[in-house]
Amino acid sequence: MSREVITTDLAPQAIGTYSQAVKVGTTVYLSGQIALDPQTVTLVQGDTEAEVRRVFDNLQAVARAAGGSLDDMVKLNVFLVDLANFALVNEVMAEYFQKPYPARAAIGVAALPRDANVEMDGVLELDG
Repeated sequence: MSREVITTDLAPQAIGTYSQAVKVGTTVYLSGQIALDPQTVTLVQGDTEAEVRRVFDNLQAVARAAGGSLDDMVKLNVFLVDLANFALVNEVMAEYFQKPYPARAAIGVAALPRDANVEMDGVLELDG
C-alpha cells in the first residue's frame, strides 16, 4: 500500500522531523498539533480555550488537505498539561464534532512543546 505525505499551508508546518499527516490507503494519521498560528508559527495569544480552538482548527485544516474532515476522525488523543482543562476540551470539542464522536484518550503530561497547554493528534478513516 502506498504512503502519501499530507501538507497544507493552512496548518503550521512541522517544527521537527515529522509530517503533518501521512495517508495509507483510506487511513490518515494526523501528527500532534499544538496551538501554533499557521502564518507566524507562534503560539496563539489568549487563554487555554483559544489554544484548544486553534488546535482543532489546525487538525481540521490537515484533515481537509487529506480529503476529509473532522467528521472522519475515528480516534483522537488529547494531551493536557492540566487535566482540570478536560471539561473545557469537551465543551469546545462539541462545537467541532458531532455524534458519533471519535474514540478518545485524554492524557496528563508534564510539559508540551513551546509551553503549550494542549496538544492533539488523531486518526481519520476516509470513505474508500
